[in-house]
Amino acid sequence: MILKDVTKNLRHQTDYRIEQRFQELLRTNPNYRNLGDENRELILDLIKKYQTKARRGLKTSDYTIRHDMYDLYQHRFKLGLTEYDLDQIRDLLHDFKE
Repeated sequence: MILKDVTKNLRHQTDYRIEQRFQELLRTNPNYRNLGDENRELILDLIKKYQTKARRGLKTSDYTIRHDMYDLYQHRFKLGLTEYDLDQIRDLLHDFKE
């Protein structure tokens, strides 16, 4: 399972189903096993944020992704994010554009 499977058909998914897909991704994809519980919750919150926009028919812009990544980068030490974690989150957010 890849990130696009989680974000696929996002507009018509319930919060519970998205969380299920995300948890399945974390279990099956070895690239995301390094994320801690706090980081997983952070990513899930970002997914839900973008889902509410998608439900209203708004597409994710580059500006929104840059703004969210800037906030994460500014608070990376407090959140305990590594550069690898930030790269994975950036890839996830870019999947919302498509």
